[in-house]
Amino acid sequence: MKITVNGMVILALMMTAGCSSKSVVKSTDVKSTDGNGSQYSSTPISSSQEVLRTGYGFDKWQNGPLGDVFFDFDSANLSNDAQEQLKQNSAWLGSNPTKKALIEGHCDSRGTSEYNLALGERRAASAKKFLVTLGVKPNRIESVSFGSEKPFDLGQNDEAWAKNRRDHFIVK
Repeated sequence: MKITVNGMVILALMMTAGCSSKSVVKSTDVKSTDGNGSQYSSTPISSSQEVLRTGYGFDKWQNGPLGDVFFDFDSANLSNDAQEQLKQNSAWLGSNPTKKALIEGHCDSRGTSEYNLALGERRAASAKKFLVTLGVKPNRIESVSFGSEKPFDLGQNDEAWAKNRRDHFIVK
């Protein structure tokens, strides 16, 4: 029996297609760039793909024109700091009327996947609602929840968890 390279690739893809048990609320594949011009994707990263995120740590993801906002444990309420950052994001969007934003809601690793997806969705909705009250048109803002699927910091401590409880903004 003769197996071609293409046949082996197709077989490998078929075998790995259903391996991830993780999910997201909304499927996207947004390409963006960091401050250094490197591209990264906002699709969820499974633990088996973790090696692929080398170089995309917390600080590197913060270099876009829209800043992230952070949340307290088990909360979607916007702190004063979060509101100030959203005001800056609103001002940037106001100065760039052709641009849109994707808000990614994220959580730390505590809690079930289902709970974290719902919490990430509430966090993204909270930021979107605040931006709309500041005058950003709702059709310029999309949101998605990744729950705990895409942590900035893989640590299992308070410092890491605080970094992971966030809304991340991507310019589209």
